[in-house]
Amino acid sequence: MKHFLIRYRFEHGSVAEWHAEIGRFIAALDSDPELAGKISYRAMKLRDDDASYLHLATAADDDAVKALGQRPFFKHYTEQTELVSGGNVEVLPLEIIAETAASRAH
Repeated sequence: MKHFLIRYRFEHGSVAEWHAEIGRFIAALDSDPELAGKISYRAMKLRDDDASYLHLATAADDDAVKALGQRPFFKHYTEQTELVSGGNVEVLPLEIIAETAASRAH
């Protein structure tokens, strides 16, 4: 499994449209026959800070990451993320050192 934390501050645009864009990206992931079930994606924001966003992405393996990178909808979403953040997006690869059994089941 490959895990990534995407972190940025929302700087430009409509929050409602951005949330809709995130929804479209997730729908594209879920409907892609090669990626469905191989990519998990959660978009969140800090409860007390409307501009701070954190997204958690998990890919089953390197092949899923490679396939995602080739999708036009991923390129579009990445570009939109750069726009709303003013170009300040951090993509941080994560390494799990310990986890509960429930985490491994998902």
